[in-house]
This record gives sequence, structure tokens and C-alpha cells, in this order.
Amino acid sequence: MSRLARLEGSARFLALVKLANVGLVLIWGFAVTFVFVRVLPIAEFQAFLLLVAFGNFTISAEFGLTSIIYARLRRHWLGGAEGDGGFRLEEMGVLFFFLGLLVVGASLILIAALALGWLSTGLPLLFLLFFLSACLNLPALLAKRALAAVDGNFLWEGLDCARRVVTIALLLAMLAGMDPRLSVALQLGVSIVVIGYAIGHVHRRLDMKRSHWLAFRVGGGHVRAHYLRDIGASAAFTVSDIVAYNAPYFTIALVTSDPRPMLVFDFFFKMSRSLSMLVRATVEAALPRITRAYHAGDRARLRHLLGRALGAAMIFALGLSAVLLLAGDRLFAILFDGRATIDRADITLIIVALFALTLLCVSVYVQAALGRFAELFARSLPFLLGSLASAPLALLLWPDPFDLAFLGLYALTLLAVAGLHIVSLHRLMCA
Repeated sequence: MSRLARLEGSARFLALVKLANVGLVLIWGFAVTFVFVRVLPIAEFQAFLLLVAFGNFTISAEFGLTSIIYARLRRHWLGGAEGDGGFRLEEMGVLFFFLGLLVVGASLILIAALALGWLSTGLPLLFLLFFLSACLNLPALLAKRALAAVDGNFLWEGLDCARRVVTIALLLAMLAGMDPRLSVALQLGVSIVVIGYAIGHVHRRLDMKRSHWLAFRVGGGHVRAHYLRDIGASAAFTVSDIVAYNAPYFTIALVTSDPRPMLVFDFFFKMSRSLSMLVRATVEAALPRITRAYHAGDRARLRHLLGRALGAAMIFALGLSAVLLLAGDRLFAILFDGRATIDRADITLIIVALFALTLLCVSVYVQAALGRFAELFARSLPFLLGSLASAPLALLLWPDPFDLAFLGLYALTLLAVAGLHIVSLHRLMCA
């Protein structure tokens, strides 16, 4: 066994390299806000936050198809009995084609929004370039999920680490005077090179031929014949989930013109993204063993592994909560260049929401890897309803202070949904 294979088989080393990459992703995410809030006027920055929300929506709008590919390809790689409905290489080409159409379609919507003034900005080229660079995470996700399914995590993590280092440097170069459009264009080029290499490695790892990528009729026919139920449930869950996570950006903008509530929610969103990425790295490091235990029917082993994953995730939640209690107000002021303040009550509600989100994330990542999309969709609907209703209800019932009322309702929604996911995990471990 090669050294790389030994590292790949170690959940501990795999978790470490994933966490290192997560650290770079978090730095990049915070650097985006840190830089753009300083190089853009406040009105442009508010428009930029809406662009980021639309980018998040687009990235998530692959309808969970890469999760389906992971679940199917993982079962195939582990030698599970699938019959004629098993994984076929032609599916990769169909999925890649769909992701390309998604990026093109979303870009056309953005261009229309910029041209018609729906998204008001004096920097349309910068917004478009940033959006395209964000959308490249779709093919990156395809490469990541495919490599993970065939025990090839380390190469991807190394490539992505290198990509993040370069893009962070280019981002910070704006503060030294680099034209923002040039910076984002160079970031776009670096991402294309790295993701292209990763897709090429997927091609070699799966021993694919060029015809597999272009066999849309064969791949599409196989998808229609065997995967429609999973695709429908996954698409419904993904749409529900992404709307639930991003809706407050738009509902807050509809009910108030005060920038502070949106900045407070954006702060929570960044904290939640940070935590969810740490949790995902931990769970993904355990997924090779969790999926083996599940497909082998070893429920005792499955309960043990899920318990360890949940415990590790809660440690991250505790750590982030401690940071927020000690320095949350200073971090908020630094992040948003002192343009708003956050108080202890806001921070307390954010911490409550983050603990609920931790349990929810563990459940979602594990169940998606096992292909339990119908269960996830059912659990996402209460979250969707609560997310959409939080801002209007806060304005109606407790308009002063609006931001505190909104955060309270949003945290309550996450607590209720976390309770539903506890029931789901219990059924999974006892089935």
C-alpha cells in the first residue's frame, strides 16, 4: 500500500488535511467581506451582498446531483449489489453538461438583472466576473465528490489548498491598489486551471474515455430510468434548503432599508458557513467508515461512528461560541469596517442557532451520503417556512428591535428543525 493510500485510509489524517483546507476557505470568505467592504461604497457593498447570495443560490442549485453521484458511485466502489440500476460512467458527462447549463443560465439572469437595473451597481463587469468565479465551484464540487467516492480525497484537498492560497493573495492585492476587475479575473483563471486538472484526474481515476463525457443519450437514459426518484427528492431538498439559508437576505431587504439587520444576518451567515465547513470536514473524514458500516448492516459500528462525528462537531460549536463571546463584537466591527455594531443579545441568539445548526449539518451530510433524500426533504420544509416567515413576523410582532426579534425567530426555527433531525438519526441508527 502506498503512503498516499495509507493517509487516505486514516480518518485522522484525512480530517487534518480537510480542516487545513477549510481554514483557507474560511480565510477566503472573510477576506471577501474584509476587502470589498473597503474598496466599495456602502451602497455598492449592499448590492454586492445580494450578488453573493445569488451566487450561493446558484452554487447550491445543482439540486444535489453531485450528492447522488457520490452515493451511487460510493456504493459501486464498495462492491454493493446494484443490478442494472448501478452507476455508469456516462452519468458524469450528463452531470457536467447540466452544471454548464446552470452556470450559463444563471449568468444570463445576472446580466439581465444588471442591464435592467434590478441589481443596481456602477461596476457590472466586476460583479459578473466575481459571479463566474463563484460558479466555478460547481465543477469543483463534481471533482471533489467523485474523487471522495473512490477514496481519492488527498489530491483534491492539495489542489484546492493551492488554489485558495493564490486567490487569497490576489484578493488582498486589491488593498494594495490592484484593480478589482483584474484581481477577480486572475482568480477566475487560476480556478479554471486547477479545476480542469482535477476533472482530468477524475477521468483517469475512473478509467473513462472521451466518449463517456459526450454520451448524453446513454447517460441521460440511464438517469431517467433509474434515478428520477432520487433526483426529484434531492432537487426538492436542495431548492428548499438553499432558499431557507439565503431567503433572509431578501426578506430583510424587503421589510427594512436599515443596513444593520442585513449586516447582522450576514455575520451570522458567515459564522454558520464557517461552522458548517468545519463540521463537513469532520463528517467527510468519517464518511468512508460510516458508509461501509451502513452498507454492511453493522448498526453498532454505525452508532459509534455517528456519535464520534457528532461529538467532534459539537467541539467546533463550543469553540466558535467561545470566540464569539470573547471577541464577537470586535470581530463584527473589524469585518464591517465599524459601519455597525452588534450587542451581547444578538451574539447569544447567534450561538443558540449555531448549536442547532451543528446537529442539523451532521444529519444532512450523513444522510445525503447514504442517499436518504426523501427524508431530508421532509425535514427541510419546516426550516424553509420558518426562514421565510422570520423577518415579516419580526416586523409585525416586535418591530423594535427588529434585528433581535428576527434572530430570535430564526434561532427558534433552527432548534425545532434540529429536533426533527434527532428523530431521523435515531431511526437511521436503529433501522
